Amino acid sequence: MIYLGIDIAKRLHVTAAISSEGEIIIEPFEFSNDHDGFSKLLSSLHNILKEDLIMGLESTAHYGNNLVVFLFSHGFNITVINPIQTSVMRKNNIRKTKTDKVDALLVAKTLLLNNFRLVSKQDIDLIRLKDLCRFRQKLIKARTTVKIQLTTYIDQVFPELQYFFKSGIHHKACYTLLKEASSPEEIASMHMTHLAALLNKASHGHFKKEKAQELRVLAQKSVGTGNKTLSIQIAQSISQVELYDRQLAEIHLEIEMTMKSLNSVIMSIPGIGYLNGAMILGEAGNITRFSDPSKLLAFAGLDPSVYQSGNFKATNTRMSKRGSKVLRYALINAAHNVVLNNKTFKEYYDLKISQGRSHYNALGHCAGKLVRIIYKMLTCNIEFNLE
Repeated sequence: MIYLGIDIAKRLHVTAAISSEGEIIIEPFEFSNDHDGFSKLLSSLHNILKEDLIMGLESTAHYGNNLVVFLFSHGFNITVINPIQTSVMRKNNIRKTKTDKVDALLVAKTLLLNNFRLVSKQDIDLIRLKDLCRFRQKLIKARTTVKIQLTTYIDQVFPELQYFFKSGIHHKACYTLLKEASSPEEIASMHMTHLAALLNKASHGHFKKEKAQELRVLAQKSVGTGNKTLSIQIAQSISQVELYDRQLAEIHLEIEMTMKSLNSVIMSIPGIGYLNGAMILGEAGNITRFSDPSKLLAFAGLDPSVYQSGNFKATNTRMSKRGSKVLRYALINAAHNVVLNNKTFKEYYDLKISQGRSHYNALGHCAGKLVRIIYKMLTCNIEFNLE
């Protein structure tokens, strides 16, 4: 067997290969992170049988993703290893040396001396699902920032408006109004028939003519400051929010299609939809990389923190909140939905509340119980069956 290690970088990767006896088969060489570079790597392997070759690289952000997908699509056996493993190998060296060429050989030696799991098609799908879900979180965060800015602009131009609508200002009817008339003076000068028709159509009949009349009176009495600069910022902020909404709708559709293609048993859990299921699967990745559910729980940061000093050991501690924030959010949200849809989980939640736990703390315990069930379902490929 031949073990090929790849040291990943942004522009130039370095690779080297050794035999099962530790002999260097391919001397370290560089190849670029593009089509020509990937072709150079393939040409260096033309006289090696794919079944006799194990290729490995460290998990280093996103820089190696394209190479993993490329090599997998060409039928190579590829694995992604934890950088901690190569770090241990490096410390065993007497000389303190770190170069890209040395690191490539270290990765190859790590493959030789450690157990590894080969990348599968499911791993590729889960990587893409993870990227989609994390991009969705970024879009939501960006949209929230713009909404906060929009609120500050309206507070200055028309401060009474956000209390006029019971659901606040962030809905279609209010946005439609502000895009046409972004100041109280413009709203007050609008023809009543046009204002009523605009609100009625944008709210799908929820706001009647009486509501339009109330709004115009409120606009006439507003203490807001007319400011053309703020009006421009209001209009453009609304356009940004609507752009984010369209982008999120597109992302949601892609996530749903990906989840349908995966056909995961996680969707059999009542209360877990495509989004929660996608975030859990994407962040957890291939479940077999966790030897037991407690490690998956720790990866989500839902495990209890430990505090011990001398003879003292704390019995009540908070969750560690380390690891994947996205996975922790998805599991807590999923636990909340499962509590609402499953009798057993509802009874468990009520038990924790009766013991003096807070709502969030009780949900954390339910999430821990849910993790153990999800782990069993995914490892055994069985559907949810808990009465």
